[in-house]
Amino acid sequence: MDFGVLGFVIAGLVVGFIVGMTGVGGGSLMTPILLWFGVNPAAAVGTDLLYAAVTKAGGVWVHQKNRNIDWSITGWLALGSLPAAALTLWFLQWLQGDQDALNAVIKQSLGLVLVLTALAVLFKRRLLAVASRLSGSRPPMSQRSLNALTVIVGVVLGAMVTLTSIGAGALGTVALFFLYPLLVTRRLVGTEIAHAVPLTLVAGLGHAGMGNMDWTILAYLLVGSLPGIYFGSHLSGRVSDEVLRPCLAIMLAAIGYKLI
Repeated sequence: MDFGVLGFVIAGLVVGFIVGMTGVGGGSLMTPILLWFGVNPAAAVGTDLLYAAVTKAGGVWVHQKNRNIDWSITGWLALGSLPAAALTLWFLQWLQGDQDALNAVIKQSLGLVLVLTALAVLFKRRLLAVASRLSGSRPPMSQRSLNALTVIVGVVLGAMVTLTSIGAGALGTVALFFLYPLLVTRRLVGTEIAHAVPLTLVAGLGHAGMGNMDWTILAYLLVGSLPGIYFGSHLSGRVSDEVLRPCLAIMLAAIGYKLI
């Protein structure tokens, strides 16, 4: 096994381990790592999207087994995100004639979303506390308005994830908590993972159709990430969240700043 192959396997192992321990950081770390390895930005995003679809599919099975998925919310999110993903893919297809412009759009978007994700990771508890307080002071929202706002969140996530492969985890979960503050956290996380699988699959296959995919690298990443997620999940909770989240947030913010 040469250094390049070993590097991709180790990258998958490290990212899988972090995701298993914290539940976040998959796309936020994997796409910048692929860029560091010299992978074309468009190919890095496309490869990471299918990587996310495969790795999160197992999470859906586990969450559904434990009844941690609200399929109604997932459906409303998908109603917004999947058409948004299709429109974003069309935009990227239109840009593909100018590869420099395409790479510039993806890198700038990556940087911005990474910084936002870092803030969401760092201030997640405070944001959830604010959402919880607001839910007690505001009048109850009608189901129709709630469904419409969920679709809008889906649209934003669909465009963001298709363009950068990032945002479905930390940003999506925080957005949903503001809309559904009474939904227990485990169902919130399970619902977002259930939504992320079809979104990343559709977006990833769209990128693959445009040639923005490296199937060999994807295989190497999965070889490392699957055992990484397994071991990281078993260590989850043993390392203080007060240490993990600031470290992860600082790392994401630094990468995002560099890309911007």
